[in-house]
Amino acid sequence: MEVLKGVDVEISKGEVVSIVGPSGSGKSTLLHILGTLDKADMGEVRMNNVLLNALSGKKMAAFRNKNIGFVFQFHHLLPEFSALENVCIPGWLAGRKKNEVKGEAEKLLQLLGLSQRLDNKPNQLSGGEQQRVAVARALINKPDIIFADEPTGNLDSANAKELHQLFFDLRDQFSQTFLIVTHNEELALLSDRVLHMKDGKIVQ
Repeated sequence: MEVLKGVDVEISKGEVVSIVGPSGSGKSTLLHILGTLDKADMGEVRMNNVLLNALSGKKMAAFRNKNIGFVFQFHHLLPEFSALENVCIPGWLAGRKKNEVKGEAEKLLQLLGLSQRLDNKPNQLSGGEQQRVAVARALINKPDIIFADEPTGNLDSANAKELHQLFFDLRDQFSQTFLIVTHNEELALLSDRVLHMKDGKIVQ
């Protein structure tokens, strides 16, 4: 079954782009292909002039860990680790110095208003706090882009607004690039650009 039909997308550094559209329109599939979690049958995915389709196995995993951050609707934090450890894990997997990663993770959690929560495990955090830990984890390797799939889908409106603001603060402070799949019209309208998807295509 063909999910995407001739989609052509270009995203610039420091841009916040939202993808909106009805369920089944191909939004998450597109995000997963661009984020190298799925492979397309045809076409190309390039980031910083690197042809991602040509990478496989360990090279692909290393590129993804260094250059791409992910935030999902369900935060996927590891329950046995503290907030600080959850944020550190991608940095440690990248082979970076343990203490250097830990120091950066502390700064990120502080920046996200979680300085009092470093040692708390996920089940001791609210939904909004857990999602901010997931954002810090996505940022730890200073990725070129963060892909967010329904990041506010599990949050109440107050926490969703906070997370929206956080994305724009991160863009302003670090020129962080975001591609966000969302049903949240408010978040989409705040974005620099909105891509509307329908039946596997980007439509005007």
